[in-house]
Amino acid sequence: MLRVTAQKHRSQWRNRQEALARLAVLLARALTERKPRRPTRPSKAAESRRLEGKRRRGMVKQQRSRPDHED
Repeated sequence: MLRVTAQKHRSQWRNRQEALARLAVLLARALTERKPRRPTRPSKAAESRRLEGKRRRGMVKQQRSRPDHED
């Protein structure tokens, strides 16, 4: 079930025409075929930047913790 409404105009006829136009646009968009997504991989440089950032964050979090108390 699909309901398309329009209340932009004062005339019922013009609102109906606008609703039909919107419905046509919705149907046209729904019926167009999307191109398939081509799977990609990040570059080596991007991968190393990501891992380096993760290491830095880990070190920051590790430094926040209390030092071990050894007697």
